[in-house]
Amino acid sequence: MTGTRAAVRYAKAILSLAQEQNVANEVNGDMKIIRKTIADNKELQAFLQSPVIKSDIKKASLKEIFSTVNSATTGLIDVLIDNKRVGLLEATAEKYMIQYDLVMGKQVAKVTTAIPLTKELESKILAKVKELTGNEATIENTVDESILGGFILRVGDLQYNASVAQKLQNLKRELIYN
Repeated sequence: MTGTRAAVRYAKAILSLAQEQNVANEVNGDMKIIRKTIADNKELQAFLQSPVIKSDIKKASLKEIFSTVNSATTGLIDVLIDNKRVGLLEATAEKYMIQYDLVMGKQVAKVTTAIPLTKELESKILAKVKELTGNEATIENTVDESILGGFILRVGDLQYNASVAQKLQNLKRELIYN
């Protein structure tokens, strides 16, 4: 995704401001709404990315769409429009939520499995993530039958691949190169 580093910088700045104003949780809620609204609406994505539509029209439209958000969130929208970076709004919202969770000691553990996770397995994975990172986590389970079995766990920058497909690939490499 282009502009990811810029989105992280904007997210960190708005988080810092929100913490100073003691509205970080409220802004996190705003960011969830913004991310979901933009992600679910292709026309809005095209509208925000369009170089033809003037900034003041974008600003007025976004203020109308997100009329109930906190003033800190409105300030972020203004800054992005003024800096001609409004196309980063969705990415900034996503990065804010990640930064907020880190500050609060929570993370999202993305687990890819061949079949849906059971509650028992979910609790074991959460315990392992807590042991590895020291932080609480929520699980996002993705089912991908191509991994054949096992799982792939991603937490932040860490990835652990214990899939059957990976083990078969490793075995194939050993047989070919040895």
